[in-house]
Formats: sequence, C-alpha cells, structure tokens
Amino acid sequence: MTERSVTRAADRLAMTQPAVSNAISRMRQIWNDPLFVRKGRQIEPTSYALSLWDQVSDHMFALTNAVSATQFDPSTSNRTFRVAVTDAIVEMIWRQLVQMLESEAPGVDVHAVPYTPEGTHADLREAHVDVAVGVLSQHDYSLRSTWLFEGGYVLAMRADHPLAGRQITMEEFLEARHLLVSMSGDAHGFVDSYLDQKGMSRRIAATVNHFSTVPVVLRETNLIAAVPELISQDCGFVNGLWMGELPFDVDPTSLYLIWHARHDRDPGVVWLREKMENLLQERWHDIMVNSPCGRHQLKAV
Repeated sequence: MTERSVTRAADRLAMTQPAVSNAISRMRQIWNDPLFVRKGRQIEPTSYALSLWDQVSDHMFALTNAVSATQFDPSTSNRTFRVAVTDAIVEMIWRQLVQMLESEAPGVDVHAVPYTPEGTHADLREAHVDVAVGVLSQHDYSLRSTWLFEGGYVLAMRADHPLAGRQITMEEFLEARHLLVSMSGDAHGFVDSYLDQKGMSRRIAATVNHFSTVPVVLRETNLIAAVPELISQDCGFVNGLWMGELPFDVDPTSLYLIWHARHDRDPGVVWLREKMENLLQERWHDIMVNSPCGRHQLKAV
C-alpha cells in the first residue's frame, strides 16, 4: 500500500518479487477483488483495498512499533530518515544537520523529499516520510506538531523596478504581475487568502516551486513577489533586489515540525525531532538577528 510497487515492496519485506506477487494473488481470491491495478509504472490500490487499509493500517503500525527495538543508539544506528522540506529549509539547516550526523551518527542517513502541504500530510499518514517541516493546513488527530517560529512577508522586486524605492499602493500592488512560490503548483498563496477575504485578487503571472529561483527571475523581469521575511535575510537572495513593505498587513505564518502519532514513541524519530527542532530554532534566531543583509528583524520567542 505504501510502496505502490511490487519490486519495492519485495525489497522492504525481504521477499522475492514472485513471492509478493503470489501473496497478492491469494489475497485477490480471498477478498474477490483486484486490490491493485497497474497505472503507468506503478500499481494503485482499488477502492476496496483503500477501505481495508483504513481499517488495519493504524493497528499494523502500532504492532510494528511494539515489536521494534525500543532503543536507538545514534552512534551505531544505520537507519535512514526521510524528511519533507522545502528548498528554503534545506538551505537553512541541511549543511549543519549533515555535519551533526557525521559527528554523532555516522551511520544514519537523512533524505530530503519535496514538501507540499496537502501531499506531505498524506505522506506522513502513509509512512512515506518520517518528519516534515512546514505549515499545518489541516486538522488531523493523527498528526503531531511542535511550533518552531513564525514570520511575515516582504515585497521583493528588482532594484530598478518602476515601483522600487517607495511604499507602493494597494492599487499598484493589485495591478502588478506577480511571481508566486508554490510547492503544489496551485497559484494561490497566503497573500491570496488575505485578498480573498477583502474581495480582491491579483494576477499570478508565474509560479515556481523553489525559493532559490525567485531572485533569478525577479532580477531580469518586471515581476514582483511577496516572500517570507526569513529568506529575505539572505545576502545572496537580496543581491540586486529592492525589499519593501506590503501595502497591507497579513498575519504571520507559523512553521511546525510535524510527525505522525505512530512515531510518538519511536526513539529514532524522537531523537531526530529533537535535533531538528534545536537546529531550526538556533538557525532562525541567528539568521533573523545577525544577518548583515536583513532589513527586517524579528524578536526571538
């Protein structure tokens, strides 16, 4: 159910591919349902298979945790963790995280996977990822979280943009062509949610799915962008750009460390969460307080 591939499932179960295929055939006979159908290079569960999974998945994960080792020694572990993050978070902490692993847990691997609010929450429920760093876009009793920090937004555009160097009006903001960072491809962000409440809208002329692409596009076009205050502290990001205030107040966005309830007592995930929480908050404080390029500084909480 979680791998969507007979080959990957066989590897995970330490079985041969024919053995897994035979097991699926027996289950099809027992439940009188195809259970899985091929879709491209993957297999997808049928509605009946999904219904079965909803009934047994939590119990299976609980059983796995019960029989798994209750101890985790980072110095000897060979475990691999999958963490859903944006490129901004990778830029923020990944070097320091890898350095920490090399020192304290040389056998532990950490793999970054793409983050999207809706997709990542599903990945956490389906055990595709162990931990995520992002916003909480939905209330789900099965997900746990720790608040990390919050930040507002600033306006970015090229230094010689016609709107640069002064406070722009709401009319100018709405008439401009906007660049939006969207991990899912949806051309609707936090600023658009605010505008919706006011009965207004803006033109999203282009979207990208990496924050690192934003300054490259802005420096060579007439687009403007509302970007998180955190990344506006980066000297490489702001080089060649003018950073100003939005013509309205939008609520700051909170960032969380998120995991599934099944990992509440998993000593390895608990260890990783503690390391990442400390590292994220230390780096946030350092960036917001000490960045030589930051024009906006937030008070650390």
